[in-house]
Amino acid sequence: MRRLPLLPIALLASLAVAPPALAQGPNLPINQPGKKAKAKPGKATLTFRDGLRRNGNMFLTRGQRVKLTGSARPFVPGQYVRVELRRDGRTVQRKVKRLRKARGGKGKFAVAFKPRRRGVHWFRVSHRRTAKQQAFRTQKRARVLDNTASSGARGIQVRMLQKGLRRQGYGGLGTSGYYGPATARAVLAFRKVNNLGRLMRANREVFQRVFERRGTFKLKYPRAGKHVEADLSRQVLVLARNGRAERIYHTSSGKASTPTVLGSFRFYRKDRGTNGVGMVHSNYFIGGYAIHGYHSVPTYPASHGCLRVPIANALGIYKWINLGDRIFVYR
Repeated sequence: MRRLPLLPIALLASLAVAPPALAQGPNLPINQPGKKAKAKPGKATLTFRDGLRRNGNMFLTRGQRVKLTGSARPFVPGQYVRVELRRDGRTVQRKVKRLRKARGGKGKFAVAFKPRRRGVHWFRVSHRRTAKQQAFRTQKRARVLDNTASSGARGIQVRMLQKGLRRQGYGGLGTSGYYGPATARAVLAFRKVNNLGRLMRANREVFQRVFERRGTFKLKYPRAGKHVEADLSRQVLVLARNGRAERIYHTSSGKASTPTVLGSFRFYRKDRGTNGVGMVHSNYFIGGYAIHGYHSVPTYPASHGCLRVPIANALGIYKWINLGDRIFVYR
């Protein structure tokens, strides 16, 4: 029998230890522990869309709808924020909003609350830490005022009511904080424009609309340049410029037996002072029809055809109107 040749002992040892050549190659992946994505930082902003400011402080009124918008930077998909209304250290209202992608790499949200009590309130937006975004928080302060006032009242709520009415164009009004005749006339004009009842006191609905920045007069002829509009259905007189109501006044037009003429006219004559029949600072627009001050300006049509305005407002109106300016009289 033929014997096979013996292999060297060293060669046998190397074959026993070395794995097959196909068991491992240079291009096979090597498993490594995965790295967790780092949570992104965040920064929030919060902005009031209504309310009234004074000396950098925000003022609201009870029962108004307070609209706020906010943003978080950077935007991270799937994140939520909690928005709270807080008073005396307690959360009294809370809403959760999802951040939606907006321009500039931001996430945006919008929310509304109705504060029901007077006093200092805080509006807080916060985000709890998640795997994708770190925690962040911001807040803003506002003072909530009462929502009624009438003649003789004084204080910050009257001052802010006056500021809100002036901002919307209700003329002849200061911001003294005293509810006098000028404020009463402005409130009456506001009520007429908004069909709220022809009274001179400011109730909850007046305050809420003023603080929500609603209730100005919408022009019928916004492209007519500098002009006057007399809306006889609501008994208001409006001095308009640049497409907006610049001044809005309470007026009384012609009664049923002597109605005010309707149409478009131009002022052709101005008489300063008081004439023999008690017309004060008259601006004539056709024939004997004029805008003028008068001692009696009721909430309903009562004149002989002219547009009566309170004597306290007559001079300001007289100075604003120029000869050739147009007036539109309509119902």
